[in-house]
Amino acid sequence: MLLIECPNCGPRDETEFHYGGQAHVAYPEDPYALTDKEWAEYLFYRDNTRGLYAERWSHSLGCRKWFNAVRDTVTYEITTVYPMGQPCPVDLRTGERIRTAADSGSDAEAGGGSGGSSNSADTTIESEVGR
Repeated sequence: MLLIECPNCGPRDETEFHYGGQAHVAYPEDPYALTDKEWAEYLFYRDNTRGLYAERWSHSLGCRKWFNAVRDTVTYEITTVYPMGQPCPVDLRTGERIRTAADSGSDAEAGGGSGGSSNSADTTIESEVGR
């Protein structure tokens, strides 16, 4: 049985949650322009990777709010939970945490920055997971 960390309610048993599928699947800009094949691919085709996978979950028997989680499909371990509408904070290929603008700001405040305004050394990945 999984123990899932709800960002609003804390850790809860998996029976309180509802799985919502792959996270970060963009809705087509003009669904009426899609062919039947393209529409079927949008509706039914999802990545089926081995390893880290970004998913949507709803705490249906608790706060009833949706959130995203990164789960390892081999071990079932949920490694990260983050709010809907935010990019995945983990590189799903390597498992490394992705640096965000907030991380860069906290480094500069803590004295970890170079003092300049150059962001060339900061390797922020802002790509969406999935399609």
